[in-house]
Amino acid sequence: MQTVLITGGAGFIGSNFIPYFLENNKDLTIVNLDLLTYAGDLSNLKEVESFDRYIFVKGDICDRKLVEQLFKTHNFTGVIHFAAESHVDNSIKNPESFIKTNVFGTFNLLDVAKNYWTESPFKFKKGFENSRFLHISTDEVYGTLGKTGLFTEQTPYAPNSPYSASKASSDFLVRSYFHTYGLNVVTTNCSNNYGPKQHDEKLIPTIIRKAVNGENIPIYGDGKNIRDWLYVLDHCVGIELAYSHGKSGETYNIGGKNERNNLNIATMICEILDQEKPKEISYKEQISFVKDRPGHDFRYAIDATKIEEELGWKAQENFESGILKTIKWYLEKYNK
Repeated sequence: MQTVLITGGAGFIGSNFIPYFLENNKDLTIVNLDLLTYAGDLSNLKEVESFDRYIFVKGDICDRKLVEQLFKTHNFTGVIHFAAESHVDNSIKNPESFIKTNVFGTFNLLDVAKNYWTESPFKFKKGFENSRFLHISTDEVYGTLGKTGLFTEQTPYAPNSPYSASKASSDFLVRSYFHTYGLNVVTTNCSNNYGPKQHDEKLIPTIIRKAVNGENIPIYGDGKNIRDWLYVLDHCVGIELAYSHGKSGETYNIGGKNERNNLNIATMICEILDQEKPKEISYKEQISFVKDRPGHDFRYAIDATKIEEELGWKAQENFESGILKTIKWYLEKYNK
């Protein structure tokens, strides 16, 4: 029985990953370390809260004594690191918290893992030879694309927001612990996730919530900014493959090959709502345009060839099926 530390497991992606990971690994115990800031919600994990193989700890990844104590108590052989401040708008208003959590918090986890698992650079302690640190990151570290092209693992970093800069910094720290100390690390950089359990502040939940509440649906600028959308459970499959079979020191980009601009997303959601929850006037009439976000990247798009060819991953959900599942989940949530 191995025990893995998952950080930020009460957040959107983590709370989808934990039930999936426990179901697929019957010989595994998970310790979920989460500070439960506004973006963390334990109700997202009701399906596993009674499991013997699931342990929740409320705490901060920046608290070194706590992290060290957890390693000693549970003898972790793996870390899957989701915990991060992630909302770009919030990083513009309050960048300090992003630097603290995303940069210093990641350093803290890496350093404790390195000290616990290794005797010296490139030499693991007996019993920890296969210990692994998986770092979950974002395609935003690559900056912005024009109308053509895709982000690959070789794309130079060019972060444009305090959020993406903090994630780029954490990626480089992970890389340094591989090259300097030989720590068994893997990094994944994903495109925009969507699906059940996402926080209300994000684009797709905001569109659905505003629509059903009869409010204006705010779209930044002209709505032409493009994102590559990845269904969260497809992402979870990629994360497990990278953790279990990824090559040490490597980065794997995970994307859904579902490029849509923000206005298209809003229009599509409104059209589905017209069918699922009809009213006299189309929900599209509620779409409104607001002042654009500072430094708003124009386009993100991921080339996922590497993880497809090396690890056999492939997105199973197309955007049409995934967004319908997502809308139905939120309609049930907002009707409660």
